Amino acid sequence: MVKNKKLLLTLVIYFILFYTAWAMVGIIIQHIALWTGNNELVIQLIRTGVIKNLIWTVPAFILIKHFENDCYIGLKEMFTTKIKLLDVLPIFIACIIYALAGVLKKGDWSIVESFGWSKIIIVLFVGITEEMVFRGWLLNVTVKNADKEWKQWVATAFNAVLFLTIHFPIWFYDGVFFRNFQNFGFVSIIILSCMFSWLFIKTKNILVPIALHMMYDLLIFMFIG
Repeated sequence: MVKNKKLLLTLVIYFILFYTAWAMVGIIIQHIALWTGNNELVIQLIRTGVIKNLIWTVPAFILIKHFENDCYIGLKEMFTTKIKLLDVLPIFIACIIYALAGVLKKGDWSIVESFGWSKIIIVLFVGITEEMVFRGWLLNVTVKNADKEWKQWVATAFNAVLFLTIHFPIWFYDGVFFRNFQNFGFVSIIILSCMFSWLFIKTKNILVPIALHMMYDLLIFMFIG
């Protein structure tokens, strides 16, 4: 799907540097935790607000701008394309139902005690950083030459696998890697990735999947933890 050899080489190098850098963040966070006395608010400000934006968002913006001619949607266009509410409302409703199904399974609709400012920081930044990389950048350049719908779904599926694997370092760090495969928690990541990708392709506006991502994370952090 990527015909530009320079772009293909850039993607390979990007994957290596990006995944390596993010895997190393776990080690950095351990030192930050010791330095801050495990202050979760400060840890998330540094990890999600600063480090993640430097590793994820900034390079994504630069690469999208540089390879704009190879992108399905230009940098300016992805922030300004008008959307029709009725076109995105069904997928938003489906995502809300999907999130609340987890709450229903839990059987407790009270807001979890762990929900606070540190979780709000994650909600505010994770949607932006992850959508700019995986939809705004990676999906954008792989779906460029997908002239048929089935090719778009191939690009979407490939993007979902990449989106899943980027969660591996933090799963290892939190000690939940094997649990997320044993209880099929990884399936949620794939489903959500496909939802975000579909919205980006159809609306050509990165703000839509960002908003959906934030909304889903907010519901999960508020009611499940």
